[in-house]
Amino acid sequence: MRELNFVELEAEHIELLPTRETMNVFGSNWAAIVATNSSLALNAASLASTANSAAVQTIVVSQN
Repeated sequence: MRELNFVELEAEHIELLPTRETMNVFGSNWAAIVATNSSLALNAASLASTANSAAVQTIVVSQN
């Protein structure tokens, strides 16, 4: 990752999100969140060895 120079920084734009009341059309606000972590490591029938595992995380958010 590199640093931005002033020209690139000035080219960036921000936008404010609408208020929660504006996004709330039907008078209710709910969010369904599903998070899963998956990882697998196996170290069987071996002496003085190491088993490593990296976890993959998935997060899904649905908000109405």
